[in-house]
Amino acid sequence: MHLVQLLLPLYDNSGNAFSETVYTGIRRELTERFGGVTAFMSAPAQGLWISEGGTTHDEIVVVEVMTSDLDCEWWASYRARLEMLLKQKHIVFRAQSIVLL
Repeated sequence: MHLVQLLLPLYDNSGNAFSETVYTGIRRELTERFGGVTAFMSAPAQGLWISEGGTTHDEIVVVEVMTSDLDCEWWASYRARLEMLLKQKHIVFRAQSIVLL
């Protein structure tokens, strides 16, 4: 079993908030494909990184699904679609093997 986490920005590069309908669509699509989704939307996390000599920050929400098969090709394609939708150079998707207890 795998846990796949998507770290999605709340704002575009100009500081404008994305519409809630964007996240509703993402949750709906992942629920239809994987049978369920967990979205941590109410307490955004803050990401910090050094870029071009300065510190950049972003507020993100985490969306996660569990799947028995990790289709890396599908996830790469989905990440590319979300990067276009959210106008991002790169969105972090990460997966880890888990054991259900």
